[in-house]
Amino acid sequence: MAKGRITIDENFCKGCAYCAHNCPKECLEMSKDKFSPKGYFLPDIVNPDDCSACGVCAWLCPEFAIEVFKFQEN
Repeated sequence: MAKGRITIDENFCKGCAYCAHNCPKECLEMSKDKFSPKGYFLPDIVNPDDCSACGVCAWLCPEFAIEVFKFQEN
């Protein structure tokens, strides 16, 4: 089964929440106390083990702040 690892570049994220609202596995949610250097709320990775590396979060990010790495779990 494919697994994924999500990385978020906090310098690019503008807190739009598209990633959190559209993640089919609910791996992301918007933080209420974590801010980017520009003052935007950042998404938190809350269920990293559930990530299937579908890439929806990265595709929807208008700022290209998200990368998804896919690997096979043995």
